[in-house]
Amino acid sequence: MCLAIPGRVISISNTDTESKIAKVDFGGVIREVCVDWIPDIKIGDYVLVHVGFALNKLDEKEAEEILNTIKNLEEN
Repeated sequence: MCLAIPGRVISISNTDTESKIAKVDFGGVIREVCVDWIPDIKIGDYVLVHVGFALNKLDEKEAEEILNTIKNLEEN
């Protein structure tokens, strides 16, 4: 099963290939994510990420609800 996971953008930069890359915090785990599909992305935004690509933005409440649901699944 493939899941998209929410995370918070902590920095944004362009690479040599002109792709817009963000560092995203997934509850203390930091990963680089391509954010080319979200042109208005800003530091502090929450994004839904699947296989290294940000699919869309989320508000903080929605991101927390998804993270709590995943945490509950892991515990049960």
